[in-house]
Amino acid sequence: MYAVAINGSPRKGGNTELLLKEVLSELHDAGWETELVKVGGTAIRGCLACDKCFKNQDNQCATKKDKFNEIYAKMLKADAMILGSPTYFAAVSADLKALIERAGYVAYANNNAFSGKIGAAVVAVRRGGATHVYDTINHMFQMSRMIMPGSTYWNMGYGLNKGEVLEDKEGLANMRHLGKCIDWLGKAIEPTIANYPKA
Repeated sequence: MYAVAINGSPRKGGNTELLLKEVLSELHDAGWETELVKVGGTAIRGCLACDKCFKNQDNQCATKKDKFNEIYAKMLKADAMILGSPTYFAAVSADLKALIERAGYVAYANNNAFSGKIGAAVVAVRRGGATHVYDTINHMFQMSRMIMPGSTYWNMGYGLNKGEVLEDKEGLANMRHLGKCIDWLGKAIEPTIANYPKA
């Protein structure tokens, strides 16, 4: 099985990336193919509401000048996707929000293409606002008919400067447990996923 983690932070080697890698390490150890993809800092644009995805129904966005279609193809391939974001003014990063808008809409336009996939949100935060980030990511999963595993707590890690999240032992333990839960859920539903209702 394949899991993709998408980093909404423009900061290379930052706290969001470290948290996502913690989740992926558990999945890798459990035998999953894993990949970390960066959307933060790519200047991906938001949805233009042109509705060409409904007209074309080719599982692509009509806007071809950024990295969206490349990243969306990985989301389409994935059995599980983990979307991670830093907390910017109590919200997701602009690049991750743009990806959420477009990916959710293109998937909806193509017979609910994300139906039955596993989705998990991961948030890096200094102090407050992480719950809103967590909810924003999860809303796309819920509206896309995806399955969201729980963990020991909300999937948040605390730290400001690069690497500070590594001092949040509870947050790191939560990420490792999340990886285990994704693995368990993926293996549990794999034999029946073709029967998951799309309409």
